[in-house]
Amino acid sequence: MTISERALALHYELNGKIEVVSRYPLKTRDDLSLAYTPGVAEPCKVIAEDYEKSFELTRRNNLVAVITDGSAVLGLGNIGPAAGMPVMEGKCVLFKEFADVDAFPICVDTQDVDKLVETIYLISKSFGGINLEDISAPRCFEVERRLKEMCDIPVFHDDQHGTAIVVAAAMLNALKVTGREFGKVKIVINGAGAAGIAIGKLLIDMGFGNIVMCDINGIICEGDEGLTSGQEEISHISNLNKEHGTLADAMKDADAFIGVSRPGLVNADMVRSMKKDPIVFSMANPVPEIMPDEAKEGGAAVIGTGRSDYPNQINNVLVFPGVFKGALRVRASHITEGMKKRAARALAAAVPEDKLSAEYIIPSALDRSVAEVVAQAVAQEAIDTGIARITL
Repeated sequence: MTISERALALHYELNGKIEVVSRYPLKTRDDLSLAYTPGVAEPCKVIAEDYEKSFELTRRNNLVAVITDGSAVLGLGNIGPAAGMPVMEGKCVLFKEFADVDAFPICVDTQDVDKLVETIYLISKSFGGINLEDISAPRCFEVERRLKEMCDIPVFHDDQHGTAIVVAAAMLNALKVTGREFGKVKIVINGAGAAGIAIGKLLIDMGFGNIVMCDINGIICEGDEGLTSGQEEISHISNLNKEHGTLADAMKDADAFIGVSRPGLVNADMVRSMKKDPIVFSMANPVPEIMPDEAKEGGAAVIGTGRSDYPNQINNVLVFPGVFKGALRVRASHITEGMKKRAARALAAAVPEDKLSAEYIIPSALDRSVAEVVAQAVAQEAIDTGIARITL
């Protein structure tokens, strides 16, 4: 059986990958009185007097909502909220398995930005954090921006920021392996949707060097017509030399390539046109922009993909469980740019210097120690910047 066939059989067998389990067994009438009426009235009254107590007297302190509108599910596109449920359940499994964070899937049946924002805001008091998932660009930018302004808990669009953090961590180590100087590299990003723009912004904010964004029409340059709002925003801080042309033109003399686009867009000759010992992160799934063997044939020194069957799997699971674990631990009000940068550096440092190599620039996606490393970095940044509501 193929992976797809085995996965389908598993989902039929399980009839759902998550369940709600009581943390307090009911064995006596006294148990019932404490967990429910009449005893439960007391914590209700305490919370009514002090809102912050809701994080101490309920599971809000460790509960994340994983929310989609079904508009951009995996590589499947706009398949709707019900069809997105298996992915949301899977995300909840990862939260629990890797960070011991409880998560609940919520699939909202609207793609109207106003309704989606209002719905999420209105249920936000049940949770300690909001993980937005598989919402199409450019709507996802507006949804996240508005929710961050409205909610008093962290709101994090993993497709954007989780991807950006793990790519930044991998790139930090790839620069070391290839002997490149941080801050003086040219990095080409192909795919200027939610993930690509978030990656570009974080790499620019961290000071990697000259970031050149490309989309289906080629190089994005300040002043171009027909750009989305996100592309317009990043056009002012990227492509420092005002290049124009195709993806192939952008890759000439580049130090690194990051692909978050479609299969088969890059070939060995394009890799050969890059600087000596280039870095190639071809992350389209399941088929990357260029297969690792072909990238290596073109001279790539460090290669990463989104796949588990090749070295250097650049996977969001290394990020989002730890980000939320750290934010929840100190009851941070939101996720900051500083948290993202600190998380990226901590994730990169999780690979010991003496183990760093072309085929080991990022920890394994199954490394269960990583979530705590990221959590500590995020929590400390929240404390240092004064947005933590409790200290460690």
